[in-house]
Amino acid sequence: MKILLYLLPTLLYALAWRVAWPLAGAGSTERLPTGKPAPTTPPFFRWLVLVAVFVHGVSLFLPISGAEPRFGFAQFLSAAMWLAVGMLWLESSVLQLGALWVLVLPAAAAVAWMPGVFAGARLTPPEAPLFVPHLVLGVMAYSFMTLAALQSVLMAIAERALLKPAPLGSIRMNPGGPGSTASSAVPGPAGRAGWGAWIETLPPLMALERLLFHLITAGFVFLSLTVLTGIVFSEAAFGRPFSLDHKTVFTLLSWSLFATLLVGRRLHGWRGRTALRLTLGGFTLLMLAYAGSRFVLEVFLGRAGV
Repeated sequence: MKILLYLLPTLLYALAWRVAWPLAGAGSTERLPTGKPAPTTPPFFRWLVLVAVFVHGVSLFLPISGAEPRFGFAQFLSAAMWLAVGMLWLESSVLQLGALWVLVLPAAAAVAWMPGVFAGARLTPPEAPLFVPHLVLGVMAYSFMTLAALQSVLMAIAERALLKPAPLGSIRMNPGGPGSTASSAVPGPAGRAGWGAWIETLPPLMALERLLFHLITAGFVFLSLTVLTGIVFSEAAFGRPFSLDHKTVFTLLSWSLFATLLVGRRLHGWRGRTALRLTLGGFTLLMLAYAGSRFVLEVFLGRAGV
C-alpha cells in the first residue's frame, strides 16, 4: 500500500507528459498581440501538474515526518525534482516555456517512485545545528542546476532546429499586399512539426540564455552555501572541515566548473555551445557528488548514513 504513495505522483507526471507531448507536434496558429504564437498548453494541463506536485510533496514529507524518518539518494533526487517542477510551474505563468515540460516531466516521473523502493538510511542528525540547513541548501542547489541542465538541452535543440533548413513542402508564399513587389518564403506550420512547433513559442535564444545564467547563478549561490555549511557542519560534527571522499571531490569540482563558467561569462562573454557544455559538465559532476556516491554506498555497498 505504501508504494502507491510514490506511484501516484509518477503516474500523474506521466499523464501530464502524455498531455504535453502531442501539443509539441500540434503547434499554434493563433497569435498574441505581441506577434508571438499563442500558448499551446491548455489550462487543465497546469492544474494536472499542480496536483502532481502536491501529491509528490505529500509522498516526500509524510514519510520524513514519521516516527523513523529515512533519507538517502532517492529522497534527495525526488525532493530536487519536486522543487524543480514547482519552480517551473511558477515560471511558466510568466514565460512561455512549454517545450521544457517535455524534458522535465519524464525526469520527475523517473525519480518520484524511487523513495518507495530505496528507503535510504535512518535520519539521525548529529548534534550540529547546520545539518538540516546543509541538506536543504543542497536540494535547492540540485533543483536550480537540474533546471539549468534541462534548459541547456532545450537551447541546444532549439539552436539545431533553427539552423536546420525547412523542407520544401513547408514553404508558403506570402500573398503580399498593396505595394508589395515580391513574395517572401517563410516556413509554414508543416515545417515546424514536433519540437519545432513549440520552439516557435519560445522566447528568443538570447532571452533563453539570460534565463539559463539566472538559473546557474541562483544554483551557484545555493551550491556555495551548501559547501560553506558543509564545512561548518563537518567541523562541528567530526572535528575536521573536509573529508576527501567522492562527495566532497565531485562537489568541489562542480563548484569550480560553474565558477569558471560565471567568471568567463562576466569577463569574456562566454555563451553558446561553450556555456552549454560547461553547464552539462558541471551538472554531471554535481550528480556524481551526493546522489551518485550515495547510490553506490546504499545500493552496491549496503552502507547506511546520510
